[in-house]
Parts: sequence; structure tokens; C-alpha cells
Amino acid sequence: MTDTRISPDTTTAPDPDEWRTYDEFAAGIDTYRLPNTDLDGTALVLTLDDGQTLSLRFGPATAEGGEGTVAWEGFGSAGTDPYDAVAVREDVVFVNLPLTSRAREAITVVYSTSTHRATVVRSRIAAEAVEGTPQVGQEFWSAVTDAGEPTGEIPGPSRDLIGKRNIYRYSPHHLYEHVYVSSQRYAWQCLEGVQRGHGDMDLSTVWKAGEGLYLFCFREFRIAVASVWLHDLGYQLMTTGIFLGLTGDGDAEHSRAGGHIYPLGSVSYPDAQPV
Repeated sequence: MTDTRISPDTTTAPDPDEWRTYDEFAAGIDTYRLPNTDLDGTALVLTLDDGQTLSLRFGPATAEGGEGTVAWEGFGSAGTDPYDAVAVREDVVFVNLPLTSRAREAITVVYSTSTHRATVVRSRIAAEAVEGTPQVGQEFWSAVTDAGEPTGEIPGPSRDLIGKRNIYRYSPHHLYEHVYVSSQRYAWQCLEGVQRGHGDMDLSTVWKAGEGLYLFCFREFRIAVASVWLHDLGYQLMTTGIFLGLTGDGDAEHSRAGGHIYPLGSVSYPDAQPV
């Protein structure tokens, strides 16, 4: 089989003024993603930590070869939209609703069928860009499901990734490095791909969703894009994620992503700690 990976010897650093758009770098970034799972015929009601409820009723695809649909109600609205689900572990499911009924918005849920606990992320693209503020914002909740009595640790903000340095391989043409520098920011650079040589330090949020499972979300400054990832840092060393952002034409777009995690190491701070 031919090795199609980009060679660092033949790829030059990009012009810093030619910053790639979201749709350019996201193409193919789901090549090594875990396979999808079918939730047709199942239903779930989540009670969020602020008392809101989010109900999900999963149905079949609307057309042959199409995506499955979910009838949902929550956040003061309701609709029927496509969904994307991945069983990241035997008892943990990553579900994303790339909403078509509400433009520029996505709802992501990670839930456990054994602890009956969940995390919910709502990503939304603001109507206008504001200097110094990511255009795609995110909100976070812990939740419990109606499938049984909740047990174990409540999902919440975590400092466990601070100081860690990982490489993420999403496809033969996507290789990125992440350094988690604080509870609010992470640094990244592209090692292979159309963004090779580009990097930045962006806003990030990390929640612990279970043993070895971390919900990692970022919001970029230079590009109108945000992402939700579930890092499995247990035996699998896989990550499953989604993007929501604006294309080069200014249209809202949802993308799937995922791949392999290669830990490079970590550092610990001897005295003063990052925020």
C-alpha cells in the first residue's frame, strides 16, 4: 500500500498571510474516526444541572442511505434533525446533533449507559464577529439520564490535562500537536496537512467525563470555528469529535472528526500553577 502521508521534506511552511479556512483544513479529518452506531428506536431524557431537560428520541433515516434522525426538545425549542453517534466505549456514547432546524448551532451529548451520567455542550455561531472574542461560543452542563439511578463521579471541569503534550493523527494528511497549558487555553500546531506550519493558542475547556475520558473543547480566535472532542486516554488512545464553523464563503458547516492519540509526555509545575 502506498504511504500517502505528506513528507516534511517536500512541504514548505505556508505564507503566514494565507491562513486556511475551516472547510479547507476540515476536509478528510474524520478518516480515522471510530465507526458510527445506530440509535434508532431508543430515547433518552437528560436533566441538566440547572434544571433544564433535553429529550432525544432517535428514529430511522429519512431516505435510503441517509442519516438517522432525532426528535429533540430542549433549550426552549424543539425540532427533528440528523444525528451522529459513536460508541466510544461499550458503555459510553458520543452523540452530536448538527442542527438543520436552527442554523449555526449544534448540541453534543456524551452519556454513559452504566453510570447514567452525561455532559452536554451547546455550540453556537454568533451573528457577527467581535475582535478578540471567538465567534463560535460554547456552553456546558453536567446531566443525568432517565435510564437508571446515577452513580459515580459527576462530570465537571478538570485540570488533568494541564502540562500534557499529545500528537493527534486524524488521517494520512492530518497530524496535529496539542499542548495543554492551563485550564483556559491550549497551544496547537499542524505538523502535516494544509495548515502545516500554522499554530496558535486558543481558548479551551476540559471536563472529565469518566475514568480516562476527557471532553476537550476549543474555540479559535483567527477562524470562526469551535470543536467538541472526547479523548479516550485509556487503552484505546482514540478521540472522537465534531466541528462547527463558518466556511470561506461564510456559510455554517458541521464536520465530523476523529483519530489516534499519541502521548509525547507531560510536565509538572514545582510551585506556581497555571490558572
